Amino acid sequence: MPARSARTPAPAPEADRVQLGLSLRGHRKARRLTLKDLSGRSGVALSTLSKMELGQISVSYEKLAAVARALALDVGQLIDARGAAPPGGAAPVVAWSEADGEATYSSGHYDYRALANGFPGKRMTPVLGRVMARQREQFPDFIRHPGQEFVTVLSGRVRIEFETGEIVEVGRHESAYFNSGVGHIYTSLGRADARILVVMSE
Repeated sequence: MPARSARTPAPAPEADRVQLGLSLRGHRKARRLTLKDLSGRSGVALSTLSKMELGQISVSYEKLAAVARALALDVGQLIDARGAAPPGGAAPVVAWSEADGEATYSSGHYDYRALANGFPGKRMTPVLGRVMARQREQFPDFIRHPGQEFVTVLSGRVRIEFETGEIVEVGRHESAYFNSGVGHIYTSLGRADARILVVMSE
């Protein structure tokens, strides 16, 4: 996908979902897995996987990460249909990313822009995000995924709420590091959506 200029609007959420669905189906079929097989491996309901492939729903990062793990992929490779470097090719020393040129996905609460998708076997998942949610009540549940998470706020101010009851507020150029297996959510404080850089590691 070519880099977008400042004048080019971001793709609609529906386009994000369709792109993800095509990528998911391609990776699943390449591994000769049925939806039922993938459901068993990922723990994501078969009906949810089917709707994901058809581009009918947006899902949380938690479910994206579970499906990616089941397919032995990085989340960025699942979002970005271009995938990783070709098998058998030399591993790059550096995977360069242009913030406005990477594939995006919107869950409704957050916009994700995965970075460095061309680096195979990544041990970290860097993501640029826009936090659109404002209240805890907008989420059906806390988000949990294995590993650790680092976030730094690029603009705006973010509240991170944990299922333990702990609440942390993070301002511009401030950061937080936590166990992402503990349920958590991000909400924006203020009128403008906060923009964040998140790095997740298993």
